[in-house]
Amino acid sequence: MSNSRAADEAAIQAVLVDSYKAWEAGDAAGMVANYTADATAIMTGSLRDSREVIRQNMAVAFEGPLKGTSTYNKQLGIRFIGRDGAIVITESAILFPGETEVPDDAHKVNATWVLEKRDGQWLIAAYHNSPVPAPAQ
Repeated sequence: MSNSRAADEAAIQAVLVDSYKAWEAGDAAGMVANYTADATAIMTGSLRDSREVIRQNMAVAFEGPLKGTSTYNKQLGIRFIGRDGAIVITESAILFPGETEVPDDAHKVNATWVLEKRDGQWLIAAYHNSPVPAPAQ
């Protein structure tokens, strides 16, 4: 990997870590600070079609069902698309208050993050997740 790609990869990972930390703080505005204005987030049953809609939905969730939660995130891969695009694949789960590791019965998701470099800064342009099937018993 070239030095510029290594620097890009580090910058992308920093953007994701900032988003994870904001989630843990229950900070919806901080969570979407590095999203593009026209970002999209698709989860089962919902399409959030702008940074502001994503922020509003997360603010409500952080006051309700996601209050006090954090996330487990494991990067599974990253690949670059041209100079200014990247796709990151992660495995993630929500950790509820008191949980320090992902329980066996947790609902994990695989997520696709699409990032775009605008004016020298990596920003999240799209996010999509899909449930990971539970292991066979």
